[in-house]
Amino acid sequence: MSKAFTKSSDEDDDAPDAPAGPAAGGPIYMTREGWLALKRELDALLRDERPKLVETVAWAAGNGDRSENGDYIYGKKRLREIDRRIRFLIKRLENAQVVDPADQAGLEQVFFGATVVISDDAGASEHRYQIVGVDEANATQGKISWISPLARALLKARVGDVVRFASPSGPREIEILDVAYR
Repeated sequence: MSKAFTKSSDEDDDAPDAPAGPAAGGPIYMTREGWLALKRELDALLRDERPKLVETVAWAAGNGDRSENGDYIYGKKRLREIDRRIRFLIKRLENAQVVDPADQAGLEQVFFGATVVISDDAGASEHRYQIVGVDEANATQGKISWISPLARALLKARVGDVVRFASPSGPREIEILDVAYR
């Protein structure tokens, strides 16, 4: 039977919103800042967004026929999404391994939490990246996930090392100019 004729279910509600690490069930490393951001999101969902939505759904349910009530139908769908995100965040925060980069001061090699200054193979441009957890990665802010190809190439390297990695535009060589833990 075609999926077009089957009713969608809530079975996929437990699907994670982001990968846990290199393999499902792997370590969930994150910085203190990343952990606090997830905690703030969870608190906002539990304290503000979900109660307001429950109130709206209750009001819409009291308006009569629920089968054609857009507020009710959309509200229930959104409520499932919020509940799924809440479950995800709770599991994520419980299983997180928080690594404070400041506690790693004095290390000469690149590890999780390091802020690394690199130069491309031509030496024309410098870039600064911090190696962070999957949930807090944001390339526009210079934060890259520890499982990204660039971060994997940088791990365990030292100042002055030239490392190769596969980028979307092909193989690249970069030189490490500085390693700091802040």
